Amino acid sequence: MSDVMDRDVSVADDPGVPRLKGRGTPLRERFFQLSLWASLAVGVIFLASLLTYVVVEAWPRLDSRIWTNFPDIIDPGNAGAQSAIMGTLWIIGFTAVYCLPTGILAAIYLEEYADPNRWWNRVIEINIQNLAAVPSIVYGILGLGIISRGLGFGQTVLTASLTLSLLVLPTVIIASREAIRAVPQSIRQASLALGATQWQTIWRQVLPAAVPGMATGSILALSRAIGEAAPLLLLGGLTFITFNPTGVESPFTALPIQIFGWISQSRAEFTALAASAIVILLVILLAMNSLAIWLRNRYSRRW
Repeated sequence: MSDVMDRDVSVADDPGVPRLKGRGTPLRERFFQLSLWASLAVGVIFLASLLTYVVVEAWPRLDSRIWTNFPDIIDPGNAGAQSAIMGTLWIIGFTAVYCLPTGILAAIYLEEYADPNRWWNRVIEINIQNLAAVPSIVYGILGLGIISRGLGFGQTVLTASLTLSLLVLPTVIIASREAIRAVPQSIRQASLALGATQWQTIWRQVLPAAVPGMATGSILALSRAIGEAAPLLLLGGLTFITFNPTGVESPFTALPIQIFGWISQSRAEFTALAASAIVILLVILLAMNSLAIWLRNRYSRRW
């Protein structure tokens, strides 16, 4: 017993061994925590101020007229954004139809089938990561030059949907790959050991387990697309349309374009209209994000 105590004393007295500090928080750690709280407070305060300003500005026009009436330049008191709301839903709907299957299938190939040692697979992965950081205006130029004029689709819902699909496709691929990669390798090995083929393992084991992550990433990617204005402005989205789209070949407008058009007007009534359209856009975004959170919590699994 005395030998153990002597060793403990000798270790404590050794200058080369760092001594344990007390339970008090060091000054540097406190300063770092205060910096984090201050940064969070600045972001929350500015966001709350912005939302409060938008709601206050939109309150006089935040009624059923905003989603039941069509735009009206002469009488802003009766103007609405029905065509912009329907155009947004049409564009986002077809964007999901185009980009989600392509992105999920690409993620399955890159994660389950592609050989990472092959140079072309490495080139594909690098390009996907780089495309995720490309500004949206570049995709607008691409859509205008190739899809609208090159393919002859014109200023239609189809052109806008394909352009936004290219915009969010890298994000969908990256999110889907991360969700597939999070599935434990032991599940694949157990399925293969029981005689299942690789595709049966992916379809019945890997994909059901990866659905929450893929759904969350896909909805968040579409949430980004729904608020993009620059590509749609380059594609020639109209700011004054008094009819709803009837198909993929119809002319289109969207809430970001309609907000831009109303803000450009000089009369104060259009400011309230723009603020009310912003509130409608925020409600759609919150609904999509809430759906993503619900899917993640409903189907998530802990391994």
